[in-house]
Amino acid sequence: MEVVRELKVHSKDNCYLFTPEQMKRLEDTAVAVKLEPGTHTIKIKEGVFDYIAGSGYAGEAMVLLWIYGGKVINSQTDVEVAATWASLNGADDSLELKVLETATLNAFFFDTYLEDNAGELTLSITRV
Repeated sequence: MEVVRELKVHSKDNCYLFTPEQMKRLEDTAVAVKLEPGTHTIKIKEGVFDYIAGSGYAGEAMVLLWIYGGKVINSQTDVEVAATWASLNGADDSLELKVLETATLNAFFFDTYLEDNAGELTLSITRV
Protein backbone atom coordinates (compact mmCIF):
# COMPACT_ATOMS: atom_id res chain seq x y z
CA MET A 1 0.00 0.00 0.00
CA GLU A 2 1.36 3.39 -0.99
CA VAL A 3 1.42 6.04 1.73
CA VAL A 4 1.74 9.66 0.67
CA ARG A 5 2.83 12.30 3.14
CA GLU A 6 3.20 16.03 2.62
CA LEU A 7 5.73 18.31 4.20
CA LYS A 8 5.23 22.07 3.93
CA VAL A 9 8.36 24.21 4.08
CA HIS A 10 7.71 27.89 4.80
CA SER A 11 9.95 30.55 3.23
CA LYS A 12 10.39 32.42 6.53
CA ASP A 13 9.52 30.00 9.32
CA ASN A 14 11.79 27.24 7.97
CA CYS A 15 14.64 29.36 6.62
CA TYR A 16 18.12 29.08 8.11
CA LEU A 17 19.37 32.65 7.77
CA PHE A 18 23.03 33.19 6.91
CA THR A 19 24.63 36.39 8.16
CA PRO A 20 26.74 38.42 5.72
CA GLU A 21 29.82 37.19 7.61
CA GLN A 22 28.77 33.54 7.20
CA MET A 23 28.17 34.03 3.47
CA LYS A 24 31.60 35.65 3.10
CA ARG A 25 33.20 32.70 4.91
CA LEU A 26 31.29 30.23 2.71
CA GLU A 27 32.43 32.04 -0.44
CA ASP A 28 36.03 32.14 0.82
CA THR A 29 35.97 28.40 1.65
CA ALA A 30 34.32 27.23 -1.58
CA VAL A 31 36.14 26.67 -4.84
CA ALA A 32 34.89 29.23 -7.36
CA VAL A 33 34.71 29.72 -11.10
CA LYS A 34 33.19 32.43 -13.29
CA LEU A 35 30.46 31.32 -15.68
CA GLU A 36 30.27 33.40 -18.82
CA PRO A 37 27.00 33.84 -20.74
CA GLY A 38 25.82 30.68 -22.45
CA THR A 39 24.39 27.32 -21.42
CA HIS A 40 26.48 25.33 -18.95
CA THR A 41 26.04 21.73 -17.82
CA ILE A 42 27.58 21.01 -14.43
CA LYS A 43 28.04 17.47 -13.12
CA ILE A 44 30.25 15.37 -10.90
CA LYS A 45 32.99 13.90 -13.08
CA GLU A 46 34.59 11.74 -10.37
CA GLY A 47 35.25 11.40 -6.68
CA VAL A 48 33.41 11.22 -3.38
CA PHE A 49 33.35 12.88 0.03
CA ASP A 50 33.97 10.48 2.88
CA TYR A 51 32.84 12.29 5.99
CA ILE A 52 33.54 9.41 8.35
CA ALA A 53 36.94 8.29 7.02
CA GLY A 54 37.93 4.76 7.96
CA SER A 55 34.42 3.85 9.16
CA GLY A 56 33.79 1.29 6.43
CA TYR A 57 30.99 3.37 4.95
CA ALA A 58 31.34 4.34 1.31
CA GLY A 59 31.92 7.99 0.43
CA GLU A 60 29.15 10.02 -1.15
CA ALA A 61 29.20 11.81 -4.49
CA MET A 62 27.39 15.02 -3.60
CA VAL A 63 28.25 18.70 -3.68
CA LEU A 64 26.50 21.97 -2.90
CA LEU A 65 26.50 24.92 -5.28
CA TRP A 66 25.96 28.65 -4.65
CA ILE A 67 25.58 30.65 -7.86
CA TYR A 68 25.41 34.43 -7.64
CA GLY A 69 26.50 37.77 -9.05
CA GLY A 70 24.75 37.57 -12.43
CA LYS A 71 21.51 36.47 -14.01
CA VAL A 72 20.96 32.73 -14.51
CA ILE A 73 18.15 30.34 -15.32
CA ASN A 74 18.14 26.83 -13.86
CA SER A 75 16.63 24.68 -16.62
CA GLN A 76 14.65 22.71 -14.01
CA THR A 77 12.79 25.79 -12.75
CA ASP A 78 12.99 27.99 -15.87
CA VAL A 79 13.04 31.10 -13.65
CA GLU A 80 15.52 33.95 -14.11
CA VAL A 81 17.29 34.75 -10.82
CA ALA A 82 20.26 36.76 -9.57
CA ALA A 83 21.35 34.01 -7.14
CA THR A 84 20.47 30.38 -6.54
CA TRP A 85 21.41 27.26 -4.58
CA ALA A 86 21.67 23.79 -6.06
CA SER A 87 23.06 20.39 -5.20
CA LEU A 88 24.42 17.54 -7.25
CA ASN A 89 23.56 14.17 -5.78
CA GLY A 90 25.36 11.29 -7.43
CA ALA A 91 27.39 10.79 -10.56
CA ASP A 92 24.31 10.81 -12.80
CA ASP A 93 22.93 14.12 -11.54
CA SER A 94 23.53 17.33 -13.49
CA LEU A 95 22.57 20.99 -13.46
CA GLU A 96 21.93 22.92 -16.63
CA LEU A 97 22.26 26.70 -16.25
CA LYS A 98 21.49 29.32 -18.83
CA VAL A 99 23.84 32.14 -17.84
CA LEU A 100 22.49 35.49 -19.04
CA GLU A 101 25.05 37.66 -17.22
CA THR A 102 28.44 36.46 -15.92
CA ALA A 103 27.93 34.72 -12.56
CA THR A 104 30.13 33.04 -9.96
CA LEU A 105 29.68 29.37 -9.18
CA ASN A 106 30.88 28.28 -5.72
CA ALA A 107 31.15 24.54 -5.02
CA PHE A 108 31.51 23.29 -1.45
CA PHE A 109 30.67 20.64 1.10
CA PHE A 110 29.60 21.10 4.70
CA ASP A 111 29.79 18.91 7.74
CA THR A 112 29.68 19.12 11.54
CA TYR A 113 33.14 17.63 12.14
CA LEU A 114 36.03 18.34 9.76
CA GLU A 115 38.78 16.16 11.23
CA ASP A 116 37.53 12.80 9.86
CA ASN A 117 36.73 14.02 6.34
CA ALA A 118 38.54 12.57 3.32
CA GLY A 119 38.24 12.60 -0.47
CA GLU A 120 37.51 15.14 -3.13
CA LEU A 121 35.29 15.63 -6.15
CA THR A 122 36.02 16.86 -9.63
CA LEU A 123 33.22 18.79 -11.32
CA SER A 124 32.78 18.92 -15.06
CA ILE A 125 31.49 22.27 -16.39
CA THR A 126 30.65 22.11 -20.07
CA ARG A 127 29.59 25.21 -21.97
CA VAL A 128 27.44 24.32 -24.97
